[in-house]
Amino acid sequence: MKFRVLIFLLFSVLFGNKLASAQEPPLTRILFIFDASNSMNAPWQGASRIEIARQVMSKTMDSLKRIPHVQVALRIYGHQSPLLPGQQDCNDTKLEVPFSDNNHDQIKRWINLVQPKGTTPIARSLEKAGADFPACSDCRNVIILVTDGIEACDEDPCAIAKALRSKGIIVKPFVIGIGLNMDYLNALDCIGTVYDASTPETFKTIMQVVVSQALNSTTAQINLLDIYKKAKETNVSFSLYDERTGILKYHYIHTLNTKGLPDTLTIDPLTTYKLVVHTIPQVEKKGIKLVPGRHNTIELDAPQGYIETKVGLLTKSNVRCIVRKKGEMQTLYVMDFPERQKFLVGTYDIEILTLPRIYMNDVKVSQSISTKVEVPMAGTLDLNTPMTGYGSIFHLDQGEIKWVCDLKEGNSKHIFNLQPGKYKVVYRNKKTSKTVYTVEKTFTIYSEKTVVLTL
Repeated sequence: MKFRVLIFLLFSVLFGNKLASAQEPPLTRILFIFDASNSMNAPWQGASRIEIARQVMSKTMDSLKRIPHVQVALRIYGHQSPLLPGQQDCNDTKLEVPFSDNNHDQIKRWINLVQPKGTTPIARSLEKAGADFPACSDCRNVIILVTDGIEACDEDPCAIAKALRSKGIIVKPFVIGIGLNMDYLNALDCIGTVYDASTPETFKTIMQVVVSQALNSTTAQINLLDIYKKAKETNVSFSLYDERTGILKYHYIHTLNTKGLPDTLTIDPLTTYKLVVHTIPQVEKKGIKLVPGRHNTIELDAPQGYIETKVGLLTKSNVRCIVRKKGEMQTLYVMDFPERQKFLVGTYDIEILTLPRIYMNDVKVSQSISTKVEVPMAGTLDLNTPMTGYGSIFHLDQGEIKWVCDLKEGNSKHIFNLQPGKYKVVYRNKKTSKTVYTVEKTFTIYSEKTVVLTL
């Protein structure tokens, strides 16, 4: 059997749950259900599964030891009865370290000494775990289950979760699977959110995240609204700052979950936030206050469409363009050709850095639509002068003469990529001292063609 690791995080309210004051937060009780089944002896990337789990649990206990208003307990399964051919003890689950203060080292000793032996009774362990929490009228109760396999006793963890809910216990697990196929992971959607881990390092990181979420009961989702006021915009980075100090608290890439809804975040409710969404241009919302102990929704208008650049039929080009908000000089973004980039719905001015410059004003970006910006493929001027000198190239545009660029003073050979059209070059030899020695010549540039010009 492939190695699998699951972590279930179950938030439960056993005898009611009150919001505590900021001066005296409620007691958070975390029950760790630890897998000591026989399969935990198997190797995993240079160590055994049990060795990795011991390391993670040891660090977790050390971190929780320093946090006030938190108690921990340990239930182990699969450690009492050996797994024999055709036999498995589905009642092999026991609370080894009950809830109390300063019992972290006791849990570490149990984890380090336990020897994996038996089967994997996940559902039975969850069922019995409900009685591991002593009566408390003002406690937050959490279960974290660490296991390397799926249910082995033909029982249904989803049914257990449903039964717990029917008794007034709110179950909200987070599932982290290593080596599990997505069909199995998706089957656990009935009891919570699914995570997919693939390495011991990922497992360690996710354990830290899960414990962090277990210690904080306040959740939030950020709804990035499109032009129809639907929370459909996503895949953009955002930052949450402490509005008072300006310190960055969280920085994430916005995500829609598998159901197409904004993902849920666990956030410290004691801070007033400023939200900055890094769209182009970025948008922000100030004065965000969360209600502790509840799920909060933060909404922000961020409708987006695309600007898509293209140069003829080329797939690569050294052409770039500057994108600005209409009527403003601030550069929002510099795009390559070709490129496709999201922008907020609105009107923009674009300066394309060709020779000569191309200015496109009033470029409209609409919801979820690509506005195409295309320039023709350039041609090439191969200009040769008798010696170094001074000169300029001008564009002959509908009767107007528009300066394009100067010749390099120290060069006698000049190469320019120019947009198709009619041009004139004006030149004077560096050694002449009279203006009348200026020479000029007109020429025409065609896409993908080279014009060789000698003065």
